[in-house]
Amino acid sequence: MAMNLTRRHFLKTASIAAASIPLSQVVAKAESGVVKAPLVSPGTFKNTQTAVGGVCEMCFWRCQLVGKIRDGRLIKLEGNPKSIDNGVSICARGNAGVKMLYDPDRLKYPMKNVGKRGAPKWQRITWDEALDTCATKLKAIADRDGAKSLAIFPHGSSATYPMHFFEHTVGTPNVSEASFFQCRGIRDTAYMATIDTPPNEDVDMANTKVIFLLGCHFGENIHVSHVKRYLKGLENGAKLVVVDPRYSASAAKSDIWVQIRPGTDTAFLLAIMNYLIQNKKYNIDFVEEYGEGFEKMAAGIKGWTLEKAAQECDVPAAQIKEVAELLAANMPNVAIHPGRHVSWYGNDFQRQRALACLTGVLGAFGVPGSFVLPKGPKGLTKITWPKKEAHEESLQAMADVHHYSPPGTPTDLIRNTAITGKPYPIKGCVIWGQNPIQTIPNQEKTIKMLEQMEFVMCVDVMPTDITMFADILLPDCSYLERYDMIKTGTQWDFADTQQQYIAPRMPLVAPGFERKESIWITNEIAKRMGYGDKIPVKSQEEGVDKMLAGVNLSIAQIKAEDGIHLQPGKDPYGEMDLTVLFYNEELEDNGYPGIPTYIPVERAPAGYARLLYGRSPVHTFNRTQNNAWLMAEMDTTPVWVNDKLAAKLELKEGDTVSLVNQDGVKSRTTATVKVTPGIREDSVYIYHGFGSMNPDMTVGCNKGIDDTSLITKLAVDPETGAHGMRNNFVKLVKVS
Repeated sequence: MAMNLTRRHFLKTASIAAASIPLSQVVAKAESGVVKAPLVSPGTFKNTQTAVGGVCEMCFWRCQLVGKIRDGRLIKLEGNPKSIDNGVSICARGNAGVKMLYDPDRLKYPMKNVGKRGAPKWQRITWDEALDTCATKLKAIADRDGAKSLAIFPHGSSATYPMHFFEHTVGTPNVSEASFFQCRGIRDTAYMATIDTPPNEDVDMANTKVIFLLGCHFGENIHVSHVKRYLKGLENGAKLVVVDPRYSASAAKSDIWVQIRPGTDTAFLLAIMNYLIQNKKYNIDFVEEYGEGFEKMAAGIKGWTLEKAAQECDVPAAQIKEVAELLAANMPNVAIHPGRHVSWYGNDFQRQRALACLTGVLGAFGVPGSFVLPKGPKGLTKITWPKKEAHEESLQAMADVHHYSPPGTPTDLIRNTAITGKPYPIKGCVIWGQNPIQTIPNQEKTIKMLEQMEFVMCVDVMPTDITMFADILLPDCSYLERYDMIKTGTQWDFADTQQQYIAPRMPLVAPGFERKESIWITNEIAKRMGYGDKIPVKSQEEGVDKMLAGVNLSIAQIKAEDGIHLQPGKDPYGEMDLTVLFYNEELEDNGYPGIPTYIPVERAPAGYARLLYGRSPVHTFNRTQNNAWLMAEMDTTPVWVNDKLAAKLELKEGDTVSLVNQDGVKSRTTATVKVTPGIREDSVYIYHGFGSMNPDMTVGCNKGIDDTSLITKLAVDPETGAHGMRNNFVKLVKVS
């Protein structure tokens, strides 16, 4: 099966005094211009106007919003009553978008670093000086060494337009998105290699008989419409199976909680499939009609008995059998969730392949309560920059590795090339909305990459850790101040009358200070680099209107429709154009296992516990770590420690600890202990995204432990090049 993997397949004036001063002092001097969000008592919304067209970006789920505006100020966010996705519901993070908008620490002006990278001294400059510097530096590097000498690290909808400029038109092949390489990319490519379709979270949990979750912790991720589907399914009587080393919010609602040893999930899945096959309890009709290579897979996994998996996974054989029997009794109306943030142990492609194959064994495709591909709106016009010819200097192709990589370049290939200069130099770096200090493991390596750069440009909303390493720092508009992406989808409860929606993001308020949005910034740089004749759109509004023109809509029309266009939907059930490759010959030809294969991972050394991490229900990783409202709810991360381990270490609930990893790296900060039987003795768990080191994040700096700083031992998934993020081990050190 050929891989046709593209982003489209997946899814977008005067300078102050020249004296160099810290950014925090620049901000302090400008505070008289900060628009404050007034305190408003519940129910006191007289003399307000409702602005429509908001699409949240406090996380990636993008709920549709309306804003309450008074005297030009946003005072409250609510779910759009017209939404068939999240409805009137938004989460704590969504509500706290108001505080993000008016955060006094937000970036306000173009800044130049006249100090050192990592220890910056900021000088405010004009936009002309900033743009001239960026364009001159980047063009000089590309003219001297070729476009391959540039790298871009983009993230979020604001970064889509500039990413396409640098990748397509300038021609750099070195693009690495955290959303693929540290999150969902492994899932998508593994499913592509199995069913030729990348999944989203399109499992019909609302109408299922069994929900099967592997490491997912719904209730802690709080993706509103997704959690609604999940809860609707439980309310309707669905059984819940949760496989997780930790007693998560989902495990607390489960009928069966499998407290598996970390890294052994694939062995667990292979044993279930083998049991179903050997006992003729799989969906024979589905496999015969839609399956290829089933016999090869069946023969290849025959050795995975319940007893063998029980020993490897450290769970009872009877429990594995119980799960298998429950799935068989309810097939095909079973929701096998593909997960999202799946970059765990460096053997993750095989685990995701096994999940897709288990779905096929059960025939859980295209029927109520199964893996369903909702039929969303089609026809939006794509706005992008003109492409150069295919990149012949792709690091991945040159090294002939990671043949099932997500779109872009595996991060380690970029870092290694930049540090060594082989096979070519990478001397210019653009970072747009991504924080590689906290998204990519081994921070020291990332810093070495940045130190050898001739020029580093950062564009962001907040002064995150990565902005400390910029030469030029540019202030982006927030999602509440700009047009950009268009969210489309279908009604989340597939059993109801089908509808589709189209919801472009539209600004609820005007940008403050000297913030500019990405289309303007990119176009100005493009003009200065000699690409002015290639510019596809001149403004945000033009871009959105051009996209909407493909479906005969416009911004004005959707504003008149209260920010969301609704249209009739299509029945998502029925036959799918589907082949399930239980055995994939192309995988084998490229040197990878043709059937799902368990690859063991290292166990925790004596005296250490595996460091696990996940999401907090009131934070979106590091994105919200300076939000005062959310930090008031949770300003640190507790360290989950098994009660037996805590007793051995003489730790009690609330004790303060630091963490030291297997390489002797000590956490910069501390956290408190949560003693619980709800985690395995060989593991500890913290929330990801805490412990910011940038002092200009005055609310979030040094609050909690930065788990990424402790991920120094790298594990790279062979098929995809994505990092495993849970392969490091720590000791707990009590702080008196």
